[in-house]
Amino acid sequence: MSITVLNGNRFALLVRSGAASLRRHRQDVNDLNVFPVPDGDTGDNMFLTINSGSANAEKCKDKPLCKTADEVAHGMLLGARGNSGVILSRMFAGLAKGLGDAEEADVYMLADAFESSIAEAYSAVSKPVEGTILSVYRDAIHFANEQLNPNTTFEEYFDNLLTGSHRSLLRTPELLDVLKQAGVVDSGGAGFELIVQGMRDGLSDDYQEEDSETSDGAGNAPKMIDFSLFTEESELEFGYCTEFLLRLQRAKVDPETFDVTIITDFLNSIGNSVVSFKDGSIVKAHVHTMNPGKVLNFCQQYGEFLTLKIENMMLQHEEIVAKKEEPKDDLQSVLKAKKHQRYGVVTVAAGEGLTKTFRELGADVVIAGGQSMNPSAEQFIEAFQQISADTIIVLPNNSNIILTAQQAAALYAKTPVRIIRTKTIGEGYAALSMMDTNIENPDELCEALNEVVSSVVTGLVSTATRSTVMSGIEMKVGDYIGFEDDTFYAAGKDRKEVVLKLAEGLDAGNFDIMLVIAGKDAPEEEQREVLSALKQKYRLMDVIPVIGMQPVYDYILVLE
Repeated sequence: MSITVLNGNRFALLVRSGAASLRRHRQDVNDLNVFPVPDGDTGDNMFLTINSGSANAEKCKDKPLCKTADEVAHGMLLGARGNSGVILSRMFAGLAKGLGDAEEADVYMLADAFESSIAEAYSAVSKPVEGTILSVYRDAIHFANEQLNPNTTFEEYFDNLLTGSHRSLLRTPELLDVLKQAGVVDSGGAGFELIVQGMRDGLSDDYQEEDSETSDGAGNAPKMIDFSLFTEESELEFGYCTEFLLRLQRAKVDPETFDVTIITDFLNSIGNSVVSFKDGSIVKAHVHTMNPGKVLNFCQQYGEFLTLKIENMMLQHEEIVAKKEEPKDDLQSVLKAKKHQRYGVVTVAAGEGLTKTFRELGADVVIAGGQSMNPSAEQFIEAFQQISADTIIVLPNNSNIILTAQQAAALYAKTPVRIIRTKTIGEGYAALSMMDTNIENPDELCEALNEVVSSVVTGLVSTATRSTVMSGIEMKVGDYIGFEDDTFYAAGKDRKEVVLKLAEGLDAGNFDIMLVIAGKDAPEEEQREVLSALKQKYRLMDVIPVIGMQPVYDYILVLE
């Protein structure tokens, strides 16, 4: 039977079916990486983003279309990861805006909403590039809307969206030379086409939903709790990890003017590790406290809970002790409030050594992330909440994380947030090591940091994931490859030799300092040999070793 009206329940189903389609093929999208480096994560980023929207859609049974669309957009906003995820979240945010207050929509209303969402999607990128997910999205909508007629059903409309997206996707290599050289189509565009395919499937009479992944929202199965670790003789020492989403209620407060610091201050008075922020009429909060009941009673003065999680932290502690591991120093284990300062710093890094190094250089919070593990906007907001400062400086250290950081900064109103567009670990390291917090004017500090970043060159050594020729360098699967940005300088079976050729290609002798950051897969003996060879070749410069333990990149050369 043809569908002629789209309501909230049907829209939620389409989002879930779109997420399911992408989930099945997310690795295929990951594999459409332009460069032969094991860092493709577009499929993961897009799936985790739409999955956050899908999770929100689960709460919208029998709600009007406009409410469901808003909830989906909100979930994707907070769950957005990577450039592709941020852009995808803006697509659905634009769609929700275009639907306005419609309780249901016909195909013409949906088409108009899609058309108006194009500008919202493009606004996510300061310099839009043709041949990417943006042009696939725009072309798909334009093609589908051009085919509209009074008899068009939703099934036909999504068929046309699918046709338009596929045609546009096949053209992406002609629009973007780097795709043509790599012999692939745009990964973000491919992810969008898979979502459209899933949404079209959801319109079929015989469509059967798959069982949802039981996960923590990041695609990871939940950890089983060993309740025997807290016995009848145990004493509660660490309290409860309490998290919730609170929907402010007009019968209790004015959601538009409600000051979330009321809740934040209360949580700080009875606990620690407080994270609290307001988005629209929803307050998201986290606290470690001995009295979760007081938290619930206090917060219920202002609204009602949408989600609620209370966990005994003694179980977490005893499990760590049982495994003889050190407690993880992540956002939710920071138990001591930091003093107010002029500048707070949030940065991103992967690898125990790099994380420790960044902290020693002065970073207040180091978010775990990088290539293949992009943090979400919500993780950035939670990091901001950990800092008491006049201004927060963010060093994303990856070009695929900058948009997410900017989105988080736009959502955070408590403290001014400045993004330094560091695209590599090397740029982040240099900016952090040269940061002069005595500079009172944030504009002057950011200007100085941008100048530092502009003078840094970062070379990377990784492993080729496919055979190809790039920058005139022939490489085979499994070869070690040395490159900087999109320029390749070396490839071969000898990793040490590749490092030396990379340094030569980067004109290392023209710099004063070379940091040699060793990854987790670089053997210690090889590290010593590489360091010795570099010191011997570049006698006039400081060659400094750093044990980074980072994934993906066996060596990172930072030239300053």
